[in-house]
Amino acid sequence: MEPGLKRTTIARIAAGLGFLCGAIGLLQAITNTPMRLAPHGWSNGALLFLVTALFILVDGAVSSEKSRTTGSPKP
Repeated sequence: MEPGLKRTTIARIAAGLGFLCGAIGLLQAITNTPMRLAPHGWSNGALLFLVTALFILVDGAVSSEKSRTTGSPKP
């Protein structure tokens, strides 16, 4: 497995969850249905997921680039 590939997969999952939380918050705000979290709670959760995904994605990209520049031989 290439370096950074696992982190990229985790970042994509976190971005998908962030999008899902944002969509739930938007639908809740439009329909005014009572739920445990207010619409801004769902939005805060979505932002948290998306920022986490961004940091993980950048970390995976840096890891991948470091492994390419070191030139370590593959067995």
